[in-house]
Amino acid sequence: MSDLGDFTDFDGEDAADDEASATSSTGTADETVAESDDGFEDIDVDPVGADSGLGVLSAADGLRISEEADECRLRAYVTAANRSAVRIGKYLLVPYPDGERLFCRISALEYAQEFRADDATEIHARRAMRQQGIDEQDFKFMAELDPVAVLYQDGDELKRRMTDRVPKPETVVREATDKSEIKTGLKIPEDGVFLGHLSVGGEKVKTSAEPPTIDYRLKDNYDDGDPLVFRHTLVAGGTGSGKTHSSKNVLRQYLGRTYEMTDGRSPELAVVQFDPQDEYAQMHDDNPKLTDEFARRCEREGLAYGGYDDTIAFVPKVAGTEYNASHHRAEQVEFTIPFSLVYENPWLIAGSSLNDNQYGALVNTFLKRFKREYGESGTYDQFLTFLDDPALKEELHEAGDVHEATFDAVKRRVRGFGAVFDQDARPITDQISQLVRDGGLTVIPTYHITDSRTASTIVLAVSSLLIDQKLSNDPRYDRIKETPLVLGMDEAHNFLTDADSVQARKVIGKFTEAAKQGRKERLGLYLITQDPQDIADPVFKQINTTMVLNLGDEDAIKAVNIPSNLESKVPYMEKGQRVVYSPDNSEPVELIGLSTCVTRHGRD
Repeated sequence: MSDLGDFTDFDGEDAADDEASATSSTGTADETVAESDDGFEDIDVDPVGADSGLGVLSAADGLRISEEADECRLRAYVTAANRSAVRIGKYLLVPYPDGERLFCRISALEYAQEFRADDATEIHARRAMRQQGIDEQDFKFMAELDPVAVLYQDGDELKRRMTDRVPKPETVVREATDKSEIKTGLKIPEDGVFLGHLSVGGEKVKTSAEPPTIDYRLKDNYDDGDPLVFRHTLVAGGTGSGKTHSSKNVLRQYLGRTYEMTDGRSPELAVVQFDPQDEYAQMHDDNPKLTDEFARRCEREGLAYGGYDDTIAFVPKVAGTEYNASHHRAEQVEFTIPFSLVYENPWLIAGSSLNDNQYGALVNTFLKRFKREYGESGTYDQFLTFLDDPALKEELHEAGDVHEATFDAVKRRVRGFGAVFDQDARPITDQISQLVRDGGLTVIPTYHITDSRTASTIVLAVSSLLIDQKLSNDPRYDRIKETPLVLGMDEAHNFLTDADSVQARKVIGKFTEAAKQGRKERLGLYLITQDPQDIADPVFKQINTTMVLNLGDEDAIKAVNIPSNLESKVPYMEKGQRVVYSPDNSEPVELIGLSTCVTRHGRD
């Protein structure tokens, strides 16, 4: 073993002397450390230059563009500083090396671990509970992207095509903030009828332009086909979702617009609106809540606002009712339904209880014979008296034309329409020039009619008159045939329900034919409902533009047939928010309508 010596003789003086000697030759200990530190260069952990964009494409799981949407795989890594601003639904741009850009939408967001660690432990949880936040750099933040279109320059024009290229890995991804890029990417027309402003998650999409919002417009010219107003519109929303507010704003934009007819003329559009809640006649009046700032905003964006002078409330005269209109200043004109309209539309008095055999007797026997005897001036009361003749019943039975039981059934079931026909007012057929006017808004209120059967008969009688004349090759009323027309129907589910009855089948058949021929005849349907699932399928299939506001019923949401990514947002939409699905106009989008009604709205 080595001899370590005697440590008892050690004192601190020799050590101190040695330390002092070392210090005197090299300086103080702190100085020595400082000089030692100065011998190394500081390393800057931040990249050189400024960041641009939200992040970069990641090829960790592969990058894939496919003809099948479900097989596309695009993921972007979002840098820590940008994560709080990223939302599902935001529109992004991914450039290609040659200048083309992939326009896409964020469809999913995900945090993933940067390092392998089990954070589902007591220690991790309690440590996180004591901290003010997380270190974003400890995690990956990944955005899944749905490709929408490829944007490319064709001369001075920006165009789009289907996604046919995969971008390079580590390509910088940036938010789309240019109005022309977003409109081109979503195929939104530059001009047309204003429906609202583009939004994502209830927030308006902002750009660097002035105004910063993106206006969504419905195609209204003949460059790429017929105006979409004649391809029909459905507005669906629950109670309190803003259906009437939104519809007033849209219809106000249509009023005053001109459309080319087949004879070369371009008259202004006429609107006939059926109104069960007596709200649309207020479009005659200015909105007292409309501010100067809002008016200037409308003028900047080219929006029509203010009351529309050429508004008439066409009030159906119904026995035992009185129309009170203290809430608007529109002109009021009373009318009645002449029984002569039943000759061309026998189902008006068929109700929902006549079977095919009974309906055949009504059409082919009773009405034909009555018209021969009484002519066009025959009234409903005269028709009932005609059916009360026992000699007629016996004659038809003996001739084998109508069985006694069928006669009695028809006689019993055509009663109950006395409040509808031939009241103390001018017939609607004598007032066609006022009913349909170039650039005119005609509102037909039925709020004062308490009997739903009576109200339905009046609405169907007037709408059938308009549709028949529009589709006729030999119309009786040229004014209807020669005027571009929008037929608006609130609570449309009450009239266009698919049911197994003679009346329902006739109504659905008529409106389906009207919808099919609308483009050619310049006839547009504007249907408003809170129960879209009750609209008959043959009519629903002809609708090109669907505006969906807040709906809480699952069946109603499924019925409107919008993409699933937007379908999930519908129950959470605030008043005025909507989804617009119009395949011939744009990609499906989310919008926010005008917060202020451009005409008077509400009873206060």
